[in-house]
Amino acid sequence: MIRVLFLGDIVGRAARHAVIEQVPVLRDEHKLDFLVVNCENAAGGFGVTPKVCEALFDAGVDVLTTGNHVWDKPEIIPYIDTQPRLLRPLNMPEGTPGKGVVTHINAAGKRLTVINVMTNLFMAANDPVFAALDGALVRQKLGRDADFILVDAHGEATSEKMALGHMVDGRASMLVGTHTHVPTADYRILPGGTAYQTDSGMCGDYDSVIGMNKEAATDRFTGRGNSRLSVALGAVTLCGLLVESDGAGMAQSVRALRRGGGLAPA
Repeated sequence: MIRVLFLGDIVGRAARHAVIEQVPVLRDEHKLDFLVVNCENAAGGFGVTPKVCEALFDAGVDVLTTGNHVWDKPEIIPYIDTQPRLLRPLNMPEGTPGKGVVTHINAAGKRLTVINVMTNLFMAANDPVFAALDGALVRQKLGRDADFILVDAHGEATSEKMALGHMVDGRASMLVGTHTHVPTADYRILPGGTAYQTDSGMCGDYDSVIGMNKEAATDRFTGRGNSRLSVALGAVTLCGLLVESDGAGMAQSVRALRRGGGLAPA
């Protein structure tokens, strides 16, 4: 049995500090074997820095995933080549710094493989996500190469993330979506044994527009202004997905985690 918690996109400093504070508590409370976090908006709401990554690792995060904002802070480029536990989407073009897959082994010898991909619909141009993810799961097999496989599917379209979930069903322990910053209610175990949620939501202030100041964001939509977007500074809600697997790496249980802030707890 392996217990893994995934936390959705950290948005800004307050959310980052809340995650850092809660990681040891969550690890102990849920007897976690691994904890994975999407950090692509952790530095001021846009990108991530080496210092932020190190603080998250020091708190007890095992692997960090990202998405389309991974390069917003240029100092992350040399760092990502030296830190295999910080991922960028696997299907970014050949020659992009960093890697999209890592296998992390904990003190008990359990093997977690994390695969980070980015979808194609409504996103920046990248290699086809279905072929990239299928190839990764040919190279990384449950039982042979890993005891638990987690896929972070970063993207806009719910349909595309759902199709990815069905494609990997029975081959990955869990596939969880990120990027839209809104937690979906469809967390479940698919017929082949893969835990699935279309989007984990964010760790951030939900009295906002996907983590950004609501007045500035609304003005942009209405055309009343062109204010610079900034991170909302209200109470932080942590959102994620908790999965427990069996000896074969298939999900036995899946439940949402929502803690603090304005959303109903889960």
